[in-house]
Amino acid sequence: MKINVFEWSRLSEHERGALCRRVEAEIPAEVLASVREILAAVRREGDPAVVRYTRRFDGAELEGLPLAVSEQEIEEARGQLAPEVQDAIRFAADNVRRAHESQKPRGLELVEVRPGVYAGERWVPLASVGLYVPHGRGSFPSVMYMLAIPAAIAGVRRVACVTPPDRDGRVDPAVLFTAHLCGVREVYRIGGVQAIGALAFGTGTIPRVDKILGPGSLYVAAAKQELRGEIDVGLPAGPSESIILADAEADPRRVALDLMIEAEHGSDSSAYLVTPSRGLADAVREALPPLLEELPRQRAGFVRDVLSGFGGIVLTDGIDGAVEFVNAYAPEHLQLACREPFDVLPRIAHAGEILLGQNTPFSVANYAAGCNNVIPTGGWARTRSPLSVREFMKSSSVVYVTEGGLEGLRTPVAALARYEGFAAHALAVEGRKVERR
Repeated sequence: MKINVFEWSRLSEHERGALCRRVEAEIPAEVLASVREILAAVRREGDPAVVRYTRRFDGAELEGLPLAVSEQEIEEARGQLAPEVQDAIRFAADNVRRAHESQKPRGLELVEVRPGVYAGERWVPLASVGLYVPHGRGSFPSVMYMLAIPAAIAGVRRVACVTPPDRDGRVDPAVLFTAHLCGVREVYRIGGVQAIGALAFGTGTIPRVDKILGPGSLYVAAAKQELRGEIDVGLPAGPSESIILADAEADPRRVALDLMIEAEHGSDSSAYLVTPSRGLADAVREALPPLLEELPRQRAGFVRDVLSGFGGIVLTDGIDGAVEFVNAYAPEHLQLACREPFDVLPRIAHAGEILLGQNTPFSVANYAAGCNNVIPTGGWARTRSPLSVREFMKSSSVVYVTEGGLEGLRTPVAALARYEGFAAHALAVEGRKVERR
């Protein structure tokens, strides 16, 4: 099988920049044109456009079916799931809840910055959010609980979920079971660009929301990009990406196993092994073909596409070069498959998720370790953080000043206001002088 191999030290600055590009940064013109057409139709027509594009892209005929999933369908989903799947969802969701509960900020926090001068912030939940749970390349109840649990902890009043249906118009029972478990009762059987448009604009059936969160395909990522000036689309969460930084002591079979994890999401994913050890790189290349034989044909095809496309092996002159590549790439997922991962950790500046050691494969964090699996992609880990409770809240600055506190602020505030040419600003504090009796 073909696997890309790059030597970091021999690449020019231009070549290094090209290596760090993702498929979502190169959205084809025809994709953008299609996305704009769909969004315009949904804005103009509402439900009829949503139904039409669902028929066209998902092969599902929704005429005669309500877009909203009924309470009865949600209740019936439990009976369609094997007990071990239900138990696994409950187990993982409980871990996610435990990890996220500590993230919720207190309602009001004030600090006395000077005597009688209090400043701080007040956090409140968002009024409404839309959750996008993908389905095209698999079932994703994990995305449902990763999104819904922080929303519930934050206290969001209205949570609406959109998720693509099968050809019969049915929603994945595991997603419905998880929605019920997490307290989400508003679920719509639509996906893709038309679902993002419905949440952003509102339709006859679906009221608009204030914010949209959740990962999706290249088309979903493009739709969010188009709507940034219209609605808050949250953190960028496009096609999956991962890097394994490994030293010579890493187990090549484990590295090979973990290299396939994010790559099996789809041909538009990216997955790299970066290492200073040519011996490890060769051993991983030898280990991959028999492991691919254990995957379903489609998933194996995705892995092959990724390792010969937006992925492969990056050889460096030492750990310094490996760290340099990681920080330049700013991956969604990073595993430090090193003898002393805690020694390398302080040197990592840009990564959405950092997994330490070879007992922590990406799949553990994706499902049940407690951290969130909705993580910024496309290099946005350079400035953005994984989804948390705060994504479902907003803060307001709060200031309280006593009479004595105002006395201490009057002179510096007036001086700054007059220097900047704002006479009314200065007059507002100077005109409040309190006459002492």
